[in-house]
Amino acid sequence: MSKPDYWDTACHALSTADPVMGRIIAACGSAHLVSRGDPFLTLARSIVGQQISVKAAQAVWDRVVKAARDMTPDRVCRMRVSTLRGCGLSERKVEYVKDLAARFRSGAIDPAGWDDLDDDAIIDQLVEVRGIGRWTAEMFLMFNLMRPDVYPIDDLGLLRAIQVNYEGEGGYHPLPEPLQGKPHRQRAIEIGDRWRPWRTVATWYLWRSLDPVPTEY
Repeated sequence: MSKPDYWDTACHALSTADPVMGRIIAACGSAHLVSRGDPFLTLARSIVGQQISVKAAQAVWDRVVKAARDMTPDRVCRMRVSTLRGCGLSERKVEYVKDLAARFRSGAIDPAGWDDLDDDAIIDQLVEVRGIGRWTAEMFLMFNLMRPDVYPIDDLGLLRAIQVNYEGEGGYHPLPEPLQGKPHRQRAIEIGDRWRPWRTVATWYLWRSLDPVPTEY
């Protein structure tokens, strides 16, 4: 799959501005972020997969798709609650998926207008959906819309990667004072400021510094 058109520019800028990030990027080779499909399907699948294992989420999702036959907002709106429950969705997740479908169908969520909206405006729109919080919306902006400057500051993997790479035994970056345990949120924000306007790219590489398998949502 093709990489975002900004990827090489971002990697060069990050590597130039931040030697630690430069080493992480160099170690990751040619891997890059790729987009994850249709907006409605991506968000519906994120709801289905909440709080269950990857394997279980895949099984439930496969049953939902098979039952729907045509996995569109209109079709999901018309599906019976009992049908969705029979696929393995909890009562609450059925409500969430149907709320999502209804918002897509009514135009309350309209991907066609997102090019004209900034990140926060899209997040505000998405978190109105039951079952979608800020973290899920941020993952969507990164992995579906491939927005270049998303910084999911409450993501534990990101915070851990900052701790390991910038506050760990290597002492790679001359910070005024070491952090104890999980990096303080404000400190992580300060560290992230040097990566603007490419914080999506920096975050993706930080995740990969902990796990070489590309992160997908």
